[in-house]
Amino acid sequence: MTEHSDQLKCQAGCWGLGAVAGFAATAIMIVLGDVSATGSIFVGIVTVLAVGLFLSLVLCTALSGPAVAPTVPKRAAAPAPRPASTAPAASAAPAASPAPAAPAPTPEPAPAPAPTSTPAPAAEAEAEAPAAGDAAKPATLSAARDGGPDDLKLIKGVGPKLESLLHSMGFYHFDQVAGWTASEVAWVDENLEGFKGRVTRDGWVSQAKILAAGGETEFSAKSK
Repeated sequence: MTEHSDQLKCQAGCWGLGAVAGFAATAIMIVLGDVSATGSIFVGIVTVLAVGLFLSLVLCTALSGPAVAPTVPKRAAAPAPRPASTAPAASAAPAASPAPAAPAPTPEPAPAPAPTSTPAPAAEAEAEAPAAGDAAKPATLSAARDGGPDDLKLIKGVGPKLESLLHSMGFYHFDQVAGWTASEVAWVDENLEGFKGRVTRDGWVSQAKILAAGGETEFSAKSK
């Protein structure tokens, strides 16, 4: 604040001296010189500016002094890194020898799979049908016995058309069907044109045995 005040005082003084010098120059030019008043005033103004500016630059600049750069606090220097010791530690323990690898466990044998029991086929009245090569043709009749053929339609699965087919093959009576063996059942099943497999599927043999003995099946009772 004091430095700024001194600077203003210096400037005022310098320009004051410049004004005095300008006034004096104007007066000299009017009195002694053969110059008009306007020219004398112009000379005085130039003298004021020249003297005031010169004195300000010479005298007042020295008061302002060089600009002081702001002080920047220095950072504390980081401590120098401590050199690593290259010598091996005297108390370093010797490297431990690797432990022997444990033996691999012996794999246990896989348990044997439990034997799967094959379910026995459901017991039926007829024995299992043999292969087609083992099938045998049952005994047939050229015509029905005395009294005429039995009503084969009382056997479940036999309709009028199938009854006619059985007659054409030589089968007319319940006791014929009741006496068929497994191989004979297979032969009939194979040779029933348009009705293959009906003998086994509908259980003709078991029904025929009941009907041949004079009994009735649930189907025959309903049919009557």
